[in-house]
Amino acid sequence: MDVNKGWSKGAEQAKVVIIEFSDFQCSFCAKVQPTLDRVLEIYGDRVRLIYRHFPLTKIHPYALKAAVAAEAAGSQGKFWEMHDKLYQNQEKLTVNDLRKYAQELGLDMERFDKDLDSPQLEEKVLQDKADGLKAGVKGTPVFFINGTYISGNQPFEKFKEMIEAELAMS
Repeated sequence: MDVNKGWSKGAEQAKVVIIEFSDFQCSFCAKVQPTLDRVLEIYGDRVRLIYRHFPLTKIHPYALKAAVAAEAAGSQGKFWEMHDKLYQNQEKLTVNDLRKYAQELGLDMERFDKDLDSPQLEEKVLQDKADGLKAGVKGTPVFFINGTYISGNQPFEKFKEMIEAELAMS
């Protein structure tokens, strides 16, 4: 799987790469975010987190547009800020809500609106999902820790165990 696709946090040369496939409307995805923040805080430059979109459009009607909104914010340098807002406000993901979050982040609204309707950004989101499907992703959240598949809202201890094992091998 291409580790250079997606939005990332952490050092590019980190010994452990966590690829997350996630959906902004998925409650389990939101619940695992504090765990991921803790992983990044504790392991610093030894871990890199890469975010990939996997909107479950059949059960989450707002997930695709929310992912496009995150990409639109990303095109203005605010992907992670929008990411956080979307997870904090999962029950409010209509276009009007997305526009409100963009305004709160100080985005250029004309550009945001244009990007929100961009077929290219939607295609980028759908390509992430296609890549996830090829890798065996069926639901969210799913993580690949140095290529090892784990599914669901796992506790910090599970991430720690896998990260420590990977660090011990390097």
